[in-house]
Amino acid sequence: MLNIADTLHRWCREERPFALATVVDVTGSAPLPIGTSVAVDEDGNAIGSISGGCVEGAVYELCRQVLRDRGPAQRAWFGYSDDDAFAVGLTCGGELDVLVQRIDPAAQPHLGAAFGAAVEGRPAAVAQVVDGSFAGATLSVLGDSWIADRAFGDGPTGRAVGDRAGSQLRSGRTGLVSLGGDADTCPEQVTVLVHVSAARPRMLIFGAIDFAAALAQAGRFLGYHVTVCDARPVFATEARFPHADEVVVDWPHRYLAQTAVDARTAVCVLTHDAKFDIPLLQLALDLPVGYVGAMGSRRTHDARLHRLREVGVTEEQLARLRSPIGLDLGARTPEETAISITAEIIAHAHQSTGLPLTRVTGPIHRVSGAASEIQTVCDFL
Repeated sequence: MLNIADTLHRWCREERPFALATVVDVTGSAPLPIGTSVAVDEDGNAIGSISGGCVEGAVYELCRQVLRDRGPAQRAWFGYSDDDAFAVGLTCGGELDVLVQRIDPAAQPHLGAAFGAAVEGRPAAVAQVVDGSFAGATLSVLGDSWIADRAFGDGPTGRAVGDRAGSQLRSGRTGLVSLGGDADTCPEQVTVLVHVSAARPRMLIFGAIDFAAALAQAGRFLGYHVTVCDARPVFATEARFPHADEVVVDWPHRYLAQTAVDARTAVCVLTHDAKFDIPLLQLALDLPVGYVGAMGSRRTHDARLHRLREVGVTEEQLARLRSPIGLDLGARTPEETAISITAEIIAHAHQSTGLPLTRVTGPIHRVSGAASEIQTVCDFL
């Protein structure tokens, strides 16, 4: 739903009821990820897309029905078949499970606050219960507190959903999670889709070289907050890196030790100079970051591994190092190399092979992570 947060925020300010159709599960190849929504107001105005066009008409009519009937949330399934492929089915061959519910902003003011935070770029999360007796109930997390629909009451289910939504917000991950079965904390078994609006993930580029300038541009295009760091002030200038969000003059390992990182952070070491690389990688490989890559030839890589072992870096830590950095695209120019590096970051984030799709069988869009916590395509990015 956060894909249309700006319009939903306006509709909430106007206390305009609307129907919200949200993708809560995907099987096979589908064009848009879990959490994507369409909304329809009482005047028939529609915003958003959940399938790139092939089931929009059917979803629109279902939204109008839910608004008209004022009934409980409904689930609808759309899939591919020879009979309906060009009617309401997905011609891409995938299957979508969609939750459609009526939203009354006057009775659910916490949603307007959450949408407003998302529009302003502040951290927020919205949880939707997609099945169970609480299906359609919503809860919003802002800062360290959460506010729920009256449907939850003051019972343990609401508290369990609020705690988990807060945890998802802190990790920066949108996801489908299963809760319940514990008589003390959450006796009701529920499946919850937690939509997270988090700060942009960070890309830390060390080494103020031409390759770094191209990578900064590619990283920003992908939605990263990009930092370029180098100890040499003559090279680390804003003029040389106009696409970076910040340019820092500092020793790389010293800067990394004092800056904030998380599981979505990508660390790209482009210096291939031992006096910078070794202390920096020694620290980076001991931090809970999502990706660590280092530029250099295979000879440089072998020498680097030897030095890292000498300073006590373990084999388990070394297994996290992506070096030489990037996928085998035959890249030579800084721009091509930036594509190679970002392609590897994307593949690593989604636990994908990086192989051509013509050489891979099965669905194009695959679910990554545990079945009980399904990450969307955009979680890491």
